[in-house]
Amino acid sequence: MIEVNHLTKRYGSHTAVEDLTFTVEKGYVYGFLGPNGAGKSTTMNILTGCLAATEGQVTIGGYDIFEEPIKAKRLVGYLPEQPPLYGGMTVQEYLSFVARAKGVPVRRLDEQLERVAAVTGVKDVAARLIRNLSKGYRQRVGIAQALLGEPEIIILDEPTVGLDPLQIVEIRQLIRDLGRERTVILSSHILSEVQAVCDRVLMIHRGCLVASGTPAELERQCAGKVTYRVTVKALPGEARAALEPVKGIVDVDAAAGEGGRTDLTVTASETGADMDERLSFALSDRHIPVLRLEREQASLENVFLALAQDAPEAAPAEEKHRRRGRRDRA
Repeated sequence: MIEVNHLTKRYGSHTAVEDLTFTVEKGYVYGFLGPNGAGKSTTMNILTGCLAATEGQVTIGGYDIFEEPIKAKRLVGYLPEQPPLYGGMTVQEYLSFVARAKGVPVRRLDEQLERVAAVTGVKDVAARLIRNLSKGYRQRVGIAQALLGEPEIIILDEPTVGLDPLQIVEIRQLIRDLGRERTVILSSHILSEVQAVCDRVLMIHRGCLVASGTPAELERQCAGKVTYRVTVKALPGEARAALEPVKGIVDVDAAAGEGGRTDLTVTASETGADMDERLSFALSDRHIPVLRLEREQASLENVFLALAQDAPEAAPAEEKHRRRGRRDRA
């Protein structure tokens, strides 16, 4: 559905996006993940034709967003981080205005308004002024306008920012529902949100793509080492000495706790039932009571922190200009 090749965006000497290349396939919910300032919003603004690129190419459904913008944009519905709402309009008036602006045929206008209002749950507030709605309902109206015109791709930039916990749950469920019928790209700096909603993940850091894949695939990238949290009833030195002979242990950190307990953080190069047993048997052989033994699962947070540390610094602007195969669109 979307192909991005060597995309770069510079603002003077500052590079917001650096040589991004990725593909978005039809029928999945993609999480565009990165910290604030990573270049997510800049990339989304380019994908939707709201911002010119400095270099690179973006095609949507086979249409070049720079060469055939009208055809490409018809395939995309966009909710910016700040929804483009008019507070003095009612929800019904606003959605009708957007539908006409998008060229929805008059004969299909009522049908589309009814459908998007039902899907996003704004039918009950259709007659209310937008400025009087809660933040959660304003986000729903923003998503409703993105759905008008029946686009095949929905792009949502930080859709849950500023919402309360209940509203976040509701919007996440709405996104999952949308993903059953459309391709969805969701930008977020919240790891748990991406993990809860998305089928695929694109990780961006300092304007560069540092990883892509399913959440499970990315988690496996950190599977070379595993961390165990162990609590024993023994002195730190005793606990450390008991674990030293265990095959596969890389490091043991011990901290004395209350009541003669010691909390251990054990880093191992192996995982699975065998390692669990080795740890347990090594401690029991020394007659050390094991009060807790837990294996920490890899998470997107672990993956992102590890990959972010290895991300390259942005290359100097003059070096980028020398790179071949790009079209300058500044």
